[in-house]
Amino acid sequence: MRALLQTVGLAVVATAAAVPAQPPNVIVVLVDDLGWMDLGCQGSDFYQTPNIDRLAASGMRFTDGYASCAVCSPTRAALMTGRAPARLGITDWIRAEFQLGNRQWPNIRDMFGYHRPAAADRPLLTPVNELQLPHREITLAELLKPLGYTSAYIGKWHLGGRGHLPTDQGFDENYGGWDYGQPPSYFDPYVESPRLPMGIPTLTPREPGEYLTDREADEAVAFIDRNRNRPFLLYLAHYAVHTPIQAKEGLIESYRAAQDGKGQDDPVYAAMVHSVDDAMGRLFDALQRNGLADSTMIVFTGDNGGLDRNGRPTENAPLRSGKGYAYEGGLRTPWIVSWPGVTTPGSVSSEPIASIDLLPTIAAAVGTRPPVDRPIDGVDLSPVLRGGSLDERALVWHFPHYRHGPGHDPYSVIRQGDWKLIRFYDPPKVELYNLSRDLGESRDLAEAETGRAKELQGLLDERLDRLGAQMPRRPE
Repeated sequence: MRALLQTVGLAVVATAAAVPAQPPNVIVVLVDDLGWMDLGCQGSDFYQTPNIDRLAASGMRFTDGYASCAVCSPTRAALMTGRAPARLGITDWIRAEFQLGNRQWPNIRDMFGYHRPAAADRPLLTPVNELQLPHREITLAELLKPLGYTSAYIGKWHLGGRGHLPTDQGFDENYGGWDYGQPPSYFDPYVESPRLPMGIPTLTPREPGEYLTDREADEAVAFIDRNRNRPFLLYLAHYAVHTPIQAKEGLIESYRAAQDGKGQDDPVYAAMVHSVDDAMGRLFDALQRNGLADSTMIVFTGDNGGLDRNGRPTENAPLRSGKGYAYEGGLRTPWIVSWPGVTTPGSVSSEPIASIDLLPTIAAAVGTRPPVDRPIDGVDLSPVLRGGSLDERALVWHFPHYRHGPGHDPYSVIRQGDWKLIRFYDPPKVELYNLSRDLGESRDLAEAETGRAKELQGLLDERLDRLGAQMPRRPE
């Protein structure tokens, strides 16, 4: 590990830009499964999120912000590295150690690293997902460490287990990061017996019944208090609002009385969102108390769209569908950046951005550059945050796996300007939408706009080839 950090340090120092006189502290808040419409500032009348709305009022809110995948681990890898999930080989969620007998065990690989078809209605071979973020990747924590930043990771990690946890990937402290995709329980001691009797191994129980989101906020505030006199990176990745849908009873009751029957009406889920908002309020209080409010950059986003299907806890309308799907409800997430002295308070941008942009943006904010010894797929958003714009670019998503069955996946997606093309592989089909005129993706224009569809397919092929994307294929 020490050798790795020395290599990282050399790569970063050799390419460092002029460091600002007072580089900002950096806080990244990542909420699991948060829907695009799950905040007051995004238009919800049901969820009460005054503190997150306050964050939006202090900075820039992006209407066209995306996760780099419609499921969690690939987006988390992109946020950490600035590199596309397809390039990393992390294109599906990573199974925890106790789940490895399911879909990632070596005995279901063929000699080329593909899954064999599991059923007659799933005829394609699909790539085997990586089991962790490789050590050769340079994480955000490793990028900032040579600049003197101390760092903490709090909450859901889901980028590998033992030997690949946050403290193995450059973070100085880890509270709760493990290989889990969800907590066994949201209540201390975080145990779902008997399947996961050990709870969360990196978060020691301390008060029976304590709510996990409150505990994460406690650890975040304590970290800020301890490091008020040195630059820090705080990565607060809430386990909420992922299943199991569990919340504090008092909050549940307050939302039960506010149900309106319009889709966003699950009082338990609403109470989970409320607790995430309370945590944001506690971050504000800690920064203010320590005199750090004007010297701290805060980024708030999600790892994929909201869980919107049968038995859904939320509703993503006007977006179509939800988590896991190729439509906007699966890919769009809330995105807010508050950078004191840079972002105009209350500003709103329609610039399409994605998870891959986090690392190069933070690199610019602290006065360094992304590593130059590997392709970085994201771009620095500083021009947008300062009120400008980016050159037009294409955003690409790649999910070469089965999740919902034929007709819904595997798929690849490209968005360029207002146009979005989805390519499904089983059965082969292309769909084309103009998002400026049809945000809900209700009118497929692939047959009416054959020239544009062909052009976007060619660009998609080029980008997937450039990324070295593994494609689903038929058995030989």
